[in-house]
Amino acid sequence: MTSRERVLATLAHREPDRVPVDLGATPSSGISAIAYGNLKRHLGLAGGQTRVYDVVQQLAEPEDEILDRFRIDAVDLGRTFNTRPADWRPVTLFDGSAAAYPRWFQPEATADGGWRARAPDGVEIAIQLKDMNFFDQTCYPWLDDYPADFSGLHAAMGKIHWAALAHSPWDHAGEPDFWEKLRANALALRQQSDRAIMVVVGCNLFEWGTFLRRIDNFLMDLLAEPERVEALLDALMEVHLATLEKVCRAVGDIADVCRFGDDLGTDTGPFMSPATYRQLFKPRHTLLCDYVHRHSSMKTFLHSCGSIHALLPDLIAAGFEVINPVQTACRDMDPARLKREFGREITFWGGGADTRHLLNHGTPADVRRDVLERLAIFAPGGGFVFNTIHNILPDVPPQNVVAMFEAIDEFARAGA
Repeated sequence: MTSRERVLATLAHREPDRVPVDLGATPSSGISAIAYGNLKRHLGLAGGQTRVYDVVQQLAEPEDEILDRFRIDAVDLGRTFNTRPADWRPVTLFDGSAAAYPRWFQPEATADGGWRARAPDGVEIAIQLKDMNFFDQTCYPWLDDYPADFSGLHAAMGKIHWAALAHSPWDHAGEPDFWEKLRANALALRQQSDRAIMVVVGCNLFEWGTFLRRIDNFLMDLLAEPERVEALLDALMEVHLATLEKVCRAVGDIADVCRFGDDLGTDTGPFMSPATYRQLFKPRHTLLCDYVHRHSSMKTFLHSCGSIHALLPDLIAAGFEVINPVQTACRDMDPARLKREFGREITFWGGGADTRHLLNHGTPADVRRDVLERLAIFAPGGGFVFNTIHNILPDVPPQNVVAMFEAIDEFARAGA
């Protein structure tokens, strides 16, 4: 099978020739720039450049040599942008290693050795304290209350670092020929690579409420002011459906997977009751999935951290075909239970390696054992793409990353 055939087979719940593997096809299935640099040095790869394509999370864009070495089967369409050396500028990461930021990203240094990012009007929107591994949000436009109307929604969204400091391709979205470029790049990528193509659209609902109001306020809003929440969600839906219309028209016949995001879970359960999810979010998630299914050939992928077992039946009914990152350390997220209860209805894109305890703190032997056990659970019958449980962070030893990929190959050989 080609990589694309392998991914599409497992998404159709047919067992492919081997388990498909992802590293970096989404900003929740990748590797931090520091961990990436450590991995390259461990492998003796001196060429190329560590490009921090997602500056908020400080994620590296995996180079072709890494994708080939570890037999990666999916890629982010965003990698077809910012391809010239002139699109990047050198930077030194907190561990002293060399990397590159997109040239447009120009944070200012703080007195204590960190970095501060501002909106064009000078408002601080995010800060990276010294030795912190990401930029944290500092601006909440509607912290005190909702506005009288939502005519200022676009301006408010522009003050949120996830939007203002967007990863590729969305850092080019304001250019007049963006949609034409997106299609041309997607066609070129499809011709040049047999890997499955992911387009990341976000279209978050719950999370946008937390970005605008701050999470403590928005969680109270869900119960105390549901009518105002619904008004905000309807305004967001207008924005999201307009975006999806353009995405589907541009690449809906080229890209294979459309990635949405909405973190709905905590360590111990969902942020809200299933009844609240069904009232406020499920009808709108259904509209988003329906639009993609009616207007493209893409599969629908939801990134949602945490314990979401209680919501999975509704997420499946809403039309999501893939779930990530499959955070198995959380309550009710046991791999065997997830596979048994939902493995015929949804594809697990993640859950392949324990990033909370083992990948960062275990030995290579621990990692091998963990990965082989998870593959034995998730792989049978398809419906599984191997990926770590969220991104590989800076504290993960490179030898453990190598052990993880070696275990995947060992599992494939055993099944050959």
